[in-house]
Amino acid sequence: MFFSCSGSFRKANFSLYSDHFKVKGELWMKNSSRTITRIVFGAVLAAMVYVVTLFRFPLLGSKVHFANAVCLLGGLLLGPVQGGLAAGLGSALYDALAGGYDLANVLITFVSKFAMAWVCGKIFFSGREEGGRAALIRLITACVAGALSYVVLYMLKTFIFQSFVYGYPMDTVWAALLSKLPASLINAGAAVVATPIFYHALRPALKSAGVLKQLEAARG
Repeated sequence: MFFSCSGSFRKANFSLYSDHFKVKGELWMKNSSRTITRIVFGAVLAAMVYVVTLFRFPLLGSKVHFANAVCLLGGLLLGPVQGGLAAGLGSALYDALAGGYDLANVLITFVSKFAMAWVCGKIFFSGREEGGRAALIRLITACVAGALSYVVLYMLKTFIFQSFVYGYPMDTVWAALLSKLPASLINAGAAVVATPIFYHALRPALKSAGVLKQLEAARG
C-alpha cells in the first residue's frame, strides 16, 4: 500500500513538473516568435529607410524624399526605442555607404533620426487606447513633433559645425541656416502628410497577417 501511494505521488509530481515545463516552453516559444518578428520587421524598416533615401524629387528649389516618413512609421509600429533603432540604423547606413560622410556625421545622423522616431513613438503610445478622431489627432501630433524634432536637431548640427568646426563668421552661419531651413521644412511637411497615409494603408495588412498582434504583444 505504501509503495503504491509513493508511486502514485511520484507520478503526480512528475506530471506537475511536466506540465510546468510545457507551459514554460510554450511561453518561451511565443516570446521568441514575437522577438524574431520585431527584429525582422525592424530590419525591413531600416532597409526601407536606406532605399527610400536614394530617391529624391525636386520641389520648390529643394529635393524631397520620404525617408523621414519611414522613420516616423518605425516609431508608430515598433514603439520609440526599436522604431528609433530602425530609423537611425537605416539612415546611418545610407550616410556611411551611399552618402560618403565621415564617422562623426554618421553618428549624428543616427542620433537625430533615432530621436525623430523616438519622439513620434513616445507621443503616439503615451495615451490610452482609443479610436476615431482622438487617435487620429494623436497620430498627427506624434508625426508633427517627430518631424520638427529632426528639423531642430539638423539646424543645431548645422549651427555647431558652421560656427565651431569650420569657424565661419555669424553672418555666413545664419545664411547657411536660412538656406537649409526651407528644404528641411518641406521634407518635414512631406513626412507629416505621408506617414499617416502609409500607416493606415499598412496597418490592416499587418493586422490580417497576424504581424501587428505580435508587434503589439512584444512591445508590451
